[in-house]
Amino acid sequence: MRFWESFRLVSTDFLASLAQAIGITPASSDSSILQPNPTCLPASPFTHKQHVLAILGLLLCSVQLFAQPDAHALAAKVDQRYDHLHTLQAQFTETYTGAGMTRTESGTLLLKKPGRMRWDYDQPRPKLFLTDGQTAWFYVPGEHQARRTPVKQLDDLRSPLRYLLGKTKLEKELEGLSLAPDQKPVVAGDVVLRGIPKGMHDRVAQTLLEISPDGLIVRIVVEELDGSVTEFRFLQQRENVEIPDTQFRFVPAPGVEVVAGTEFME
Repeated sequence: MRFWESFRLVSTDFLASLAQAIGITPASSDSSILQPNPTCLPASPFTHKQHVLAILGLLLCSVQLFAQPDAHALAAKVDQRYDHLHTLQAQFTETYTGAGMTRTESGTLLLKKPGRMRWDYDQPRPKLFLTDGQTAWFYVPGEHQARRTPVKQLDDLRSPLRYLLGKTKLEKELEGLSLAPDQKPVVAGDVVLRGIPKGMHDRVAQTLLEISPDGLIVRIVVEELDGSVTEFRFLQQRENVEIPDTQFRFVPAPGVEVVAGTEFME
């Protein structure tokens, strides 16, 4: 159990015991809901009771504030988790909402240091997006063109993810990184952070990261200035599995034309 959770439970039990001792008992099993115990109160202690309730309320609020994680500490925990990774394999779903439509795709994600990633889409149709650390490729099997661009020029919502297996830090990649208490996590116990990917202020309103208790990123939500939203969810994450370098190389088939492009999202 995490320290602050233990602190919260102990503090809540202590306050409940204190309340009972001075004549205020829980109204239910939730010790944060208190009511007076008339058998323990003097004849007319109403003002005193109000003061005690106010003090207990402030103490309980303080416990909840202390229990909130710190954005900087959480970012450091994520950095530490990914610093120890060499490769990562996961199943993903990608949902785009915008322009009056919703589109959901899924497939397999491979990441490998330094900065290599491969997105193999299999539903609803096959397509491939990969980077070898220097060049990014996008190709739909059966088409006669493949798009290629240097990674440094890549304008793609997936591109910040490659830094998770690089040498940079999360706070350097997401400007204005902070907690997002107004955003409910998909999984209870997770924490949501918000920020804007470096260099994407002209396109992205905010990016949300859902972080698991052990420091894994399990969901990324990108909200663009035009109102569209792209959500990535990562499932069945496997760390430090064997992934050959050939998985991050793309060789166009005969007859496939290579064209330049900087926007790979479809």
